[in-house]
Amino acid sequence: MPTGAPTAQPKDSARKLEFAPVRFADLPGWSRDDHVAALKTFLKSCERVKALAERGAPAGRPAPSPGLLLACKEATALRGNKLTPGEARSFFEHFFEPHRVRHDQAQGILTGYYEPVLEGSRVPTERFKTPVYHRPPDLVDVIDETMRGVAGGRLTHLRRVGDRLEPYPARADIEQGALSGMGLELVYLADPVDAFFMHVQGSGRIRLTDGTSIRIGYDGKNGHPYTSIGRYLIDQRLLDADKISLASLAKWLRAEPERGRRVMWQNASFVFFRELDKDAGAPKGALGVPLTPGRSLAVDASVHVLGSPIYVSSPTLTHAGKGGPFARLMIAQDVGSAITGPERGDIYFGSGAAAGRLAGITRHPGNFFALLPRDLRTEAAAP
Repeated sequence: MPTGAPTAQPKDSARKLEFAPVRFADLPGWSRDDHVAALKTFLKSCERVKALAERGAPAGRPAPSPGLLLACKEATALRGNKLTPGEARSFFEHFFEPHRVRHDQAQGILTGYYEPVLEGSRVPTERFKTPVYHRPPDLVDVIDETMRGVAGGRLTHLRRVGDRLEPYPARADIEQGALSGMGLELVYLADPVDAFFMHVQGSGRIRLTDGTSIRIGYDGKNGHPYTSIGRYLIDQRLLDADKISLASLAKWLRAEPERGRRVMWQNASFVFFRELDKDAGAPKGALGVPLTPGRSLAVDASVHVLGSPIYVSSPTLTHAGKGGPFARLMIAQDVGSAITGPERGDIYFGSGAAAGRLAGITRHPGNFFALLPRDLRTEAAAP
């Protein structure tokens, strides 16, 4: 495995994972990319990368390598400098080497996500009835092997009941009152379908009835595995695979609310939220830094180090850029329940309806190139 390659293995690690060295000249569209924008996004991650290295990566995730820390140190030293496109490109070519990510499949998959902007209320009303919940105080993260045994290797969070741990209620149970009376309601929405998709996106901006707005973000989940209801509807032959999008899926769920509710229950995963700072700009991803539209990528953090650069290309994805094939250097800054595997990425498109339309039609084959840190210590020692 090359220097700087992640040492953690994906959940299905029985399948062969390969990081194959390539040249920068082999990356489609590399010379035409906006490397200054990529460097600015990379720089946002560096303080968090340093903190992650100091405290240690969570169980099952690869830690930042010395090479990544060195690149961050040099990037931080450049802060405030007005770099030319050539200088920004040279930075990445000096500190990193591109490697094609392969995992027993011809190509990976690129999807999109966004921050929805919705209307809501602090209190339940005739219109606003669907609660969005705070993180419960009895929710615990699965962080060690003892807990993994209790969770059966499948659950990421558990419920503490006295001195024992047990699975948290599934989505269907929660939506039928399993958490009622605990005082966990953060805000109420008008549409359960909007609430469901906000769970998938992991954040949202809520316009309240008093004219103010709040921003809420991910703060844990009930720990049950994520199930794609789009895939479920395709498998049940209720929607055609070639016609499915975020808009068509939402339309189907709303057409018959009770039927839609039962389908949404097929996804047992349920997300909890917290209110973010009022002055917060863009929503923050799992790395803890503000996301950059078109540059921030959600990845499987059991494979890719958060904060690391990944070049992605997709010849058929043409609506996400300037009209041509998508080819861009992105930074791994977020995760997602549905984002599993080495060749899987979710592009952050921004906030609001326009970003939602782009995200909703994005599901394209893609190629993934991990930019792994060079071992510059070895180069420096060479005569």
